[in-house]
Amino acid sequence: MSKKLICWVILGMSACCSSLPLLASALEESSLGKNGIDALVLHLAPYNLIGRKIAIGQVEIGRPGMFGWDKAVSKNRAVSPAGVFLRDGRAKSNKNVDSHAYNVAAVMVSRDKALPGVAPGARLYSDAVGDTKKMGQTQECLSAQYIALQNGSDVRAINFSFGEPLERDPRTEAVLDGNALLTLCVDWSSRVHDALYVIAGNQGKGGISIPTDNYNGVNVAFSSQKKGIFNKVAVDNLVGDGKGVSSRLIGKEFDIEGRHSISLVAPGSNIDLINPDGRVNPGSGTSFAAPHVTGTVALLQEFGDRQLRKKQLHWSVASRHHQVMKAVLLNSADKIQDSGDGLRLGMMKTLIDKQDRDWLATDAYKEPKISLDAQMGAGHLNAFRAYEQFSGGEWQPSNAVPSIGWDYGTVKAGTSIEYTLAKPLKANSFIAITLAWDRLVELNDLNHNQQYDVGETFRDRGLNNLNLYLVKANALSEDMGVVCSSISQVDSVQHIFCPVPTQGNYKIRVQFRHQVNESTQPYALAWWSVPVN
Repeated sequence: MSKKLICWVILGMSACCSSLPLLASALEESSLGKNGIDALVLHLAPYNLIGRKIAIGQVEIGRPGMFGWDKAVSKNRAVSPAGVFLRDGRAKSNKNVDSHAYNVAAVMVSRDKALPGVAPGARLYSDAVGDTKKMGQTQECLSAQYIALQNGSDVRAINFSFGEPLERDPRTEAVLDGNALLTLCVDWSSRVHDALYVIAGNQGKGGISIPTDNYNGVNVAFSSQKKGIFNKVAVDNLVGDGKGVSSRLIGKEFDIEGRHSISLVAPGSNIDLINPDGRVNPGSGTSFAAPHVTGTVALLQEFGDRQLRKKQLHWSVASRHHQVMKAVLLNSADKIQDSGDGLRLGMMKTLIDKQDRDWLATDAYKEPKISLDAQMGAGHLNAFRAYEQFSGGEWQPSNAVPSIGWDYGTVKAGTSIEYTLAKPLKANSFIAITLAWDRLVELNDLNHNQQYDVGETFRDRGLNNLNLYLVKANALSEDMGVVCSSISQVDSVQHIFCPVPTQGNYKIRVQFRHQVNESTQPYALAWWSVPVN
């Protein structure tokens, strides 16, 4: 094969490769390439997405160093945070600088030409909680809030590659029931600050289980490579459904009430990581899977804001909502590799769990009352497919909708909203539909300053119950024509991935089944189907 000169531009700096085979090989091996999350293609023309002007956040025990502020990075400019902080104030020079935090930040925003981050153009605000032996969930909540208020209170996603062990929770006989202070804080901040919290999944017994019992964020497990492809849930993930699990772990390492904490899987095994001194070393864990998701949000949000500036049809500021990002990311995840006929939505890989089972063998596929798989969530993160899902645009149910799209809407208690697909669907093709909404957590704001302060608490007002259905368009009543459904009673996500039995016209139904708090529920919906041409 003859050599070709390939160049791309990141932050105004050009990078070139004179060997097409070498470039292709590098892309395949990288966690950002086609064998990982397929994000690097979005950096290139015609997409040119690197997260420009999009603010994302990071909360950890320590923080990445900032060039010109911390000696630890005096010879390394790969990571250049927009701001570094210690809890609710400015960071002190050379204090709380941490290599783990730097590794995580590099996955998101590295500007290194040889090892770029997912979103090298994004603005990263990083907060160090400090010594956890002296600090607790109160300080961690203050740190999260402080990050959420940066960039004019416009931070689109916040990365947690840390957490609290349940044994340190001050509640008597504490369990993973969503009521730890930090978990309540995450769900409150998600709604009030409209930021998607991306949480590293619990990893290993006695691990960082809080706040993995949140409802409104995204919890991430990590994948390992088989034959160079990130397509297997890594064995070190502590994820399960309670079957065959010691009863002493239920509520301690796994959520109660049958909830499954994992939302997505992303690369996290033997990831090349940049250290503060500029050296590159491999690392593994959910800590490095989560920032792949956070960085992907920055890419999508840059595209969304670009559409807004161009005043594109079927586009609104609803594209910035965290529920929309959650629905888009989950609905576009890889489950079962497409055979080339498009019937499996063009999915790029088959993800398998720790027992080598694929999605079609999961309870989530077979049982409508289980919305996500305990190990795989909705599948493996695919940044390019997330872009395709998001670029379908916003479509409201007042008119027929295209085969791929999303919406941000509201539904009233006791009612249903239906989205009629404009074109008939192909027989034996798959359809993916994801519905996401928030648990309602409110702040007991003692001083009425609309911010969390030390000594204040949160009130859990519970989760309204929404259901999701794929229905034949000619169904005469709500009880007839249901083809597939997701009817979990304990989750804030409903997810459908099912085959279309016969060619014909279909509609998507969002039903407000049971009211627990407010009578009107905001939600995000994303769908992807295969129409008859």
